[in-house]
Amino acid sequence: MTFRPKFVTFDCYGTLTDFDMAGATRRIYGTLLDEARMAQLVRHFAAYRLDEVLGAWKPYAEVVANALERACRNNGVAFRPEDARRIYEEVPSWGPHPDVPAGLARVAEEIPLVILSNAMNSQIASNVAKLGAPVFKVLTAEDVGSYKPRMKGFEAMLDALGCGPEEVTHVSSSFRYDLMTAYDLGIRSKVWVNRGHEPANPFYEYREIRDISGLPAVFGL
Repeated sequence: MTFRPKFVTFDCYGTLTDFDMAGATRRIYGTLLDEARMAQLVRHFAAYRLDEVLGAWKPYAEVVANALERACRNNGVAFRPEDARRIYEEVPSWGPHPDVPAGLARVAEEIPLVILSNAMNSQIASNVAKLGAPVFKVLTAEDVGSYKPRMKGFEAMLDALGCGPEEVTHVSSSFRYDLMTAYDLGIRSKVWVNRGHEPANPFYEYREIRDISGLPAVFGL
């Protein structure tokens, strides 16, 4: 029998929104570095962003600035605070992956959609408005005082929804930010959107889809 959750919960950036941190970084440093060094800077910037969110909550502008400064230092690139601010301020302008609006809207006809995002409230509203589907509830790291992959945000989300982990399906393109934590918290129904960010890891017991156009079929829609 096809599982029909009370809510479908989502990561937003990367999974739904085309999270163009790599493009933003290239737009600033692309003329200064050859391709090999540019690719390494992008990888390090992503790794340091993950490291920055593992501690106590701080505004996402600080996460971006600290991570970029560390990545620049590691790669022998001059860091300027205004570059970090420019990247941070791009975030609300980013829209969804092309596959998102139609698939998301189809699911929303039958099941309420919820977003748990590592975002500031001032950022996320613009990104959610571009998704092309009604979202029942949005919770940000700013709301809950914690970033994923820490558990606090997931716990706050379940409390806000008044349901248990067995009653939701969580959808993400990231194991490290979302699906590992969801697994540890007992969210049995998980969907991995394989956008090429990370390799498959079947240990975490998920349904794999190529993009959001495949999500309605997960629920028999």
